[in-house]
Amino acid sequence: MAQQPVIPEERLVQAAKRGDLAAFNELVLAYQQQVYNIAYRLLGDPDAAADATQETFIKAYERLHQHRGGSFRSWVLRIVTNTCYDVLRKQQRYPTQSLDNLYADTSDREPDRLPQWQSKDTSPEEMVLRHEIYRVIQEGLLTLSPEHRTVIVLCDIEGLSYEEIAEVLNIPVGTVKSRLSRARARLRDYLRTHHAELLPQAYRL
Repeated sequence: MAQQPVIPEERLVQAAKRGDLAAFNELVLAYQQQVYNIAYRLLGDPDAAADATQETFIKAYERLHQHRGGSFRSWVLRIVTNTCYDVLRKQQRYPTQSLDNLYADTSDREPDRLPQWQSKDTSPEEMVLRHEIYRVIQEGLLTLSPEHRTVIVLCDIEGLSYEEIAEVLNIPVGTVKSRLSRARARLRDYLRTHHAELLPQAYRL
């Protein structure tokens, strides 16, 4: 059976702008996992991340006429980032849980949709250690300001370049670099203080 040709993203965007819902759904399928992962890392809660993901794509569909070209992914990631910022601001104004609870053990809130670090060659001990490292990194991310949390998630977890992050956040590349440097330092200090035993020896000093 012949493979279906891959439709260029810009053609999907243009079709979606003309009201082609199937084209927009293809864009959703292409980016929904990354949008969800970013929302989860920023919010620390799978239900809130799922809500933010849904809201992001609703906004994207309603605002398609505002997309003036360029990377659709960057445009959508900007929407999810701003959506999460709105959620965090609302939580600050109307807190429903204490900070102690927010930064407590998050292992029971980890969604099944996040990537799993395992392979057939991974021992049970390695899987436990990797899970614990994953948990404490997420715990540490939640202690950072939203701006610092965002740059470290986009760069060190999602793998975006400085230029892509600058486009997503609508800030200069130099600002991305300075925020990232501070974010890494603060996360490293948190891990040294609270979970030094999980760090490689060189990072414990």
